[in-house]
Amino acid sequence: MKSNEQKIYYVTFIGSKTKLHFHDGGQILIVTKGQGNLTMYKKIGKRGKKISIKKIHETKLSSGDVTYIPAKILHVHGSIGKNTVFSHIAINSYPAKNRAPKTTWFESDFESEITSIIR
Repeated sequence: MKSNEQKIYYVTFIGSKTKLHFHDGGQILIVTKGQGNLTMYKKIGKRGKKISIKKIHETKLSSGDVTYIPAKILHVHGSIGKNTVFSHIAINSYPAKNRAPKTTWFESDFESEITSIIR
């Protein structure tokens, strides 16, 4: 049976992490294997087409951990090292009734700026 309130994914990272992104509905991560981290950012300004960002929170994640990422919060998550495996279940909430969640992806340097929107 499919849910009309959230989308559910199982993801594995091996020595990698996501690109910077946000979801228009909240997201829950349930760590199933390995060690990873979650880093959240906020937009702090704009220079031309580039958007300045600042790291506001970082959390280490291990098997069994559960964490919540509020809607529209910029973030990345993934494994903590080159050869480290990190797996989780992601539950993306619908932002409104019968409206599937959307993710917006960005190119960034993971330190200070967003250089472009991917989609």
